[in-house]
Amino acid sequence: MTLKIAVDAGSAVAPFEQLRAQISERARSGELPVGYRLPTVRGLAEELGLAANTVAKAYRALEADGVIETRGRHGTFVAAAEDAAARELAAAARVFAERAHRLGADREAARAAAGDALRAVYGD
Repeated sequence: MTLKIAVDAGSAVAPFEQLRAQISERARSGELPVGYRLPTVRGLAEELGLAANTVAKAYRALEADGVIETRGRHGTFVAAAEDAAARELAAAARVFAERAHRLGADREAARAAAGDALRAVYGD
């Protein structure tokens, strides 16, 4: 399997963002399976005609999103999507809880605010 990525130099979207979005979409759709080894930063940069820093920036963003994981010298791999989503959800919930606490909200007020936000997004 090869990583089919196309970066449009004429696009208003930055090359690192195009790269990030394409890898993310392919990983989340399953087109890039969990455990798929991505090319090295330098290898992908050469293949796409991009600066290594551009690819590195995309990889860092993908790792922060939980889409990929770096295993030291072993390489960079597609992470399990369920794990990434669960980690991201837990991190977002923690940020909300910490912010609510700093604002002086008690548990019930925080729960009510979270419930209101969920209803607004998901409906009743």
